[in-house]
Amino acid sequence: MRIGSGYDIHRLASGRKLMLGGIEIPSTKGEEAHSDGDVLLHALIDALLGSEANGDIGSHFPPCDPEWKDADSRKLLETVLKEYKHRLINIDCTILLERPKLRPHIDAIRASLADLLAMDPADISVKAKTAEGCLAEFGTGDAVAASVTLLAE
Repeated sequence: MRIGSGYDIHRLASGRKLMLGGIEIPSTKGEEAHSDGDVLLHALIDALLGSEANGDIGSHFPPCDPEWKDADSRKLLETVLKEYKHRLINIDCTILLERPKLRPHIDAIRASLADLLAMDPADISVKAKTAEGCLAEFGTGDAVAASVTLLAE
């Protein structure tokens, strides 16, 4: 059995798409990042790499490398999965975002992850949390973070 955990955080800025789990969430702000900034997929990639003691997303896709400028995080995940040697059993994800509210999008995010990972959506949990108006940039709606824990064999 292998356990992996990953975490990512980005500031939010006007004029960017808000990408979570490979889908665009309607929002006035999106992730400020070198790639498309999908914090959920970035945390998932770190969890996958961590479960195999294979570095982190930055060591595989350096933000200073122009090849990854505005990269689609689904493609980064696909690249990591090509080399992944284990079978995923379940995934538990948490997203911290003040707004927009994610409850209406949770099933679509789970379905997207299930499709990207060739898993049953029943084996993927996605939870959304807010900062309830506190925690600096999180409480003002100017940041988003995601954490992922996975079990593989």
